Amino acid sequence: MKQSKTNVNDIRQMSVFEVFSGIELIYNNFNSPNVNVDKYITNKYITDNIMEISHCRKGRVECDLKDGTYLFLGEGDLGINMLNNHTSKMNFPTNFYEGISINLYLDIIDKNIPSLLNDTNINIYNIKKKLCSNSSCFVIRATERIEHIFSELYNIPESIKGAYLKIKVLELLLFLSVLDPDKQEKKEHFSKFHVETIKAIHFKITENFSKRYTIDELSKEFCISPTTLKLYFKEVYGTNISSYLINYRMKKASEILRTTNNSISQVAYDVGYESQSKFAIKFKEIFGMTPLEYRKKCSGEK
Repeated sequence: MKQSKTNVNDIRQMSVFEVFSGIELIYNNFNSPNVNVDKYITNKYITDNIMEISHCRKGRVECDLKDGTYLFLGEGDLGINMLNNHTSKMNFPTNFYEGISINLYLDIIDKNIPSLLNDTNINIYNIKKKLCSNSSCFVIRATERIEHIFSELYNIPESIKGAYLKIKVLELLLFLSVLDPDKQEKKEHFSKFHVETIKAIHFKITENFSKRYTIDELSKEFCISPTTLKLYFKEVYGTNISSYLINYRMKKASEILRTTNNSISQVAYDVGYESQSKFAIKFKEIFGMTPLEYRKKCSGEK
């Protein structure tokens, strides 16, 4: 089994395994806001006929589709799409992403069908027709079945990885072969205008994270209804504005605690809390320790 690895400044890492001729499995681990996927397509496989199956383990993935709409994969979701149906740039709204992609190079498979696919009667083109017809992108929300298939792929002993990847890819393809699309919850496509508006709102509230904004204030300023604002924000960033900002403020507070000697009351004020006690309670909920305990731990004090 062939393997290649790509590292870029330690913030992007892809490990690529050729499981069968024309079938690649890629471990993705990105700590960055986006990546250009075109640069990672193997030259010998340049073709428009590539089906991509993507599983999101951690983080969030934004798919910018060629029809001008967006789709989002959250943790545990599975997406099936033709690679030429989305732009070359993939965005990660939470600035990190861990997952697995399986690329099926249909022209290569068609010329040299792996014997194991023949033995199991798996028809890749039937899967494509069922899930990716009319340039559609099919998304399955997180289920126990998908979790079962993919969870084992993240912890495989090196001594059996080659054989085990073959088994798991076959299991996935068999699952997709019998999947009934009509019984799956449909994943909504989102308009570019509203997604870009939500990103502008996100920029405003994170650049001024110590300030308090209401949904009504933001909806009026950005000319978007409160309902649409809440729906789109949760889809893009995976949670509501209130929860997102709490976690963002606590992350900023942890940075200040590690890098400055500012008092706890000053840190609380810097991240938008007038009450030091309320700040400490929320900080402990997220980090499992008080701000003072966190500072001591980071400084090595006992």
